[in-house]
Amino acid sequence: MKKLLLCCFFTAALPTLLVAQKMGKNKKAVISSVENHKENLIAISDSIWALAETAFEESKSAEILASYAEKNGLTVARGVANIPTAFTATYGSGKPVISILGEFDALPGLSQKTEPTKNPLNEGAPGHGCGHNMFGAASLGAAIAIKEQIEAGTIKGTVKFLGTPAEEKYFAKVWMVEAGLWDDVDVNISWHPGANIEADVQSGLSLIDFIVEFYGQAAHASADPWNGRSASDALELYTTGINYYREHIKPTSRIHYHIQDGGQVVNVVPDYSKIWVRVRDPKRKVMLPTYEQVKKMAEGAAIMANVDYKISLVSGIYETLVNRTGGEIMQGNLELLGPISYTQEEEAFGKAIQKATGKPEVGMDSNINPLLETQELPGGGSTDVGDVSWNVPNINLSVTVAPKDTPWHSWAVVACGGMSIGHKGMVYASKAMAMTMVDLFENPKLVTKVKEEFKTRKGDEKYEAMIDGPPPIGKN
Repeated sequence: MKKLLLCCFFTAALPTLLVAQKMGKNKKAVISSVENHKENLIAISDSIWALAETAFEESKSAEILASYAEKNGLTVARGVANIPTAFTATYGSGKPVISILGEFDALPGLSQKTEPTKNPLNEGAPGHGCGHNMFGAASLGAAIAIKEQIEAGTIKGTVKFLGTPAEEKYFAKVWMVEAGLWDDVDVNISWHPGANIEADVQSGLSLIDFIVEFYGQAAHASADPWNGRSASDALELYTTGINYYREHIKPTSRIHYHIQDGGQVVNVVPDYSKIWVRVRDPKRKVMLPTYEQVKKMAEGAAIMANVDYKISLVSGIYETLVNRTGGEIMQGNLELLGPISYTQEEEAFGKAIQKATGKPEVGMDSNINPLLETQELPGGGSTDVGDVSWNVPNINLSVTVAPKDTPWHSWAVVACGGMSIGHKGMVYASKAMAMTMVDLFENPKLVTKVKEEFKTRKGDEKYEAMIDGPPPIGKN
């Protein structure tokens, strides 16, 4: 009942705030700015697409974005939060302070040409299978559009672009939150490349990553195996325990693992093994007890194999704290912009992608989805945007950059992200976010309402970063 009343309160409050969404002069100006920078933004996106640098190794990608921000008059601070590829780009003074996120890391092994059938650009190399080459470029375009309006004196306040690396693997935003980079921010804006257009008011899954290492005694596997204590045995017992445990966790929870070292040769009893484990759930409070149990099982496996063990926390992230007030603001701007239009060639490209991935050949989804009801227990993936959203109100957006039902984290997204389908989605996202920031800069009551919902939804829960030590730079 409390959640129903909460939803009703925010929905009922909005009409008085969002009277007459219309294309005012400042919104026209930021759209014009994005258009003026469009070719450069596309070039930036394509450069990052070609570089395809992975977690904490995005030195060239980060510099491309930081340099363009600097060239356009924003004040850049590189290497923030003790992360060489993290940076901020700021302009303006005073309140409100509106931040915007930019990601730019790629995924291993997804290299792909801009073709609608699987064909690696460089066999085994990384690729932007989540569209982060477009993410950072679009967000920077929106930040520059706002900077130009602050400079012209048509709006007042501060815009802050945050270059956030390593979203796919280590979740750099957690360390950036701990470094206080959002402490002065009133509202944060983010987006993510997708296969549809919608103001995103769904959460994601919290998760925690940790490494388990087993240490035994090497011996000859045939001549004297009794002198050995197998770290590989412990690893196998551990994964068996995890797989039996799956029956007894909540249906919403997930456990993944990746064996990183199971021994080197067949004729040696392995004295070392290593496994990366991840636990997820839509609610952190449900995920944490599962995590504790899976850690205990590592000790049990070590006891059974008569070996030693070590558990090392990598990092963990929160589920996203939804803000429907912000979603309504974004929704109004999507409706002002209208759908994306595609050429016959782009539709054909999309259908060819769908054919190659075994999906219905329906082409692109360019419609503006209505604002959906927030699901209590969403499925899907996880993002370190969640940690930002527990520290400052977050407004999120999804924009089409690939055909409907495209498998994400796949070659198909890489193919679209380096050509005109991706370019159109990127430019659209830049405009939608800039327009939404205009609303926040122009109307202090909107900022207040967004912050009120944030405080109500967060309640008395205290944010605690799930990290232990500095970011794992150079450990990719």
